[in-house]
Amino acid sequence: MELEGKTALVTGATSGIGEAIALAFAREGAKVLIIGRNSKRGVEAVEKIIQVYGRWAGFYAADLASNRGINGLVYHAKKVLGKVDILVNNAAIFPMAPTAEVSHTTLDEVLATNVKAPFLLTAAFAPAMVERGQGKIINITSVAAHKGFAGGALYGASKAALAQLTRAWADEFGPKGVNVNAIAPHLVDTPGIHEALVASKQLLQSLPARRFATPEDVAEAAIYLAGGKSNYVHGITLPVDGGFLAI
Repeated sequence: MELEGKTALVTGATSGIGEAIALAFAREGAKVLIIGRNSKRGVEAVEKIIQVYGRWAGFYAADLASNRGINGLVYHAKKVLGKVDILVNNAAIFPMAPTAEVSHTTLDEVLATNVKAPFLLTAAFAPAMVERGQGKIINITSVAAHKGFAGGALYGASKAALAQLTRAWADEFGPKGVNVNAIAPHLVDTPGIHEALVASKQLLQSLPARRFATPEDVAEAAIYLAGGKSNYVHGITLPVDGGFLAI
């Protein structure tokens, strides 16, 4: 198994991409701490891991837009995991609206969740990875970080910031044995946007893959970046987008 004996912390892991990554990590042998806001879904995800894979898993409810939520998460993770070998910064919010209609509150929430939280969590866990001379940090960005979409200026900017953090952290932590990379998904069929995708099937014609992505497609990319086979991979953003950015 690719991640036997490793510990992983995955934010935004109570559904969709984050849950798929948590389940895939458990399948590959890792102990996984699931982070999210929905306690019911979090407990269900933990039970699924225990029942299907017989692995230890835990859940911690945290609001990553608040400093208190971040501090509580860091304390809890260090207490129950001891060390974090793999950090996946997946949690994000993506309100879509014309720029002039974005409220100050929404602006603050998006930047706090999508940029500030990954920054603070990396600052909290990367130093111990550096001391051990190994670790993996995976940031989940988006094709919106690389192409402009009307109504998506704020979300795209937040993901572009995370893509730049990925490159900077690769240079900062890579020489100490820590791999920092990102995954840029596109059109992932998750419960939250399933109906919108089905209603826009013409989007498939813009993809060489001619199908929507599944959360598991993204999870398999995360397995690669979290495991030993990517030890010489630093600072990349791996598109899991059906070829969208390539054409």
